[in-house]
Amino acid sequence: MTDRLETLAATVESRTGGKLARLPALAGELAYRVAPEHLLEVCAALRDDPALRFEQLMDVAGVDYLSYGRDEWQTESATRTGFSRGRVPGLIPQHSEEHGRFATVYQLLSITHRHRLRLRCYCAGGEAPTVDSLIGIWSSANWFEREAFDLFGILFRGHPDLRRLLTDYGFIGHPFRKDFPLSGNVEVRYDEAKKRVIYQPVTIEPRQLVPRVIREDQRYNPALRSK
Repeated sequence: MTDRLETLAATVESRTGGKLARLPALAGELAYRVAPEHLLEVCAALRDDPALRFEQLMDVAGVDYLSYGRDEWQTESATRTGFSRGRVPGLIPQHSEEHGRFATVYQLLSITHRHRLRLRCYCAGGEAPTVDSLIGIWSSANWFEREAFDLFGILFRGHPDLRRLLTDYGFIGHPFRKDFPLSGNVEVRYDEAKKRVIYQPVTIEPRQLVPRVIREDQRYNPALRSK
């Protein structure tokens, strides 16, 4: 990590009163976890402290950790490494079941000091995950939080207009949840007899999207591996 990033990390940790926990991050990046009860306080400090000045909220992303860390491909020939890998082991961010299933991730930018920060907050609740809205701190959170609500079902406490943003009016469920069926719950079609669009049960046969790995070549030959 560069001296500039270490200096920023020291400043962030000293100005937030020990309410942040450092997270593993890629080179050149800085990431922290904040408890939901400290989210508003910490974000206000990150925005207002003259040494930090994170004036802009660039993005809010929802995360679903259901089945996190398990291999995605159940085949005899898929491996954990190489071209046929099912999952990259040790993929960050790390996750513990004690934190819960859903989290929100905030990407912050300081225009004044030209540095960035990633903040992760786990949501309280199970099937109705809830976290405080940041609209009062960054107005740009409005549509970002609506998107996370629409796709993940995350509820933002204090949001003035938490409605769906991307899916249809009659959409059922939240399509970015890991347990949402790939074929969806309903489908729409135009009914010639009724002269209108109607909803009906899905007619697509559910199937498991497991890749078929067929690679009879020399890429895994031990003799060809670099020492």
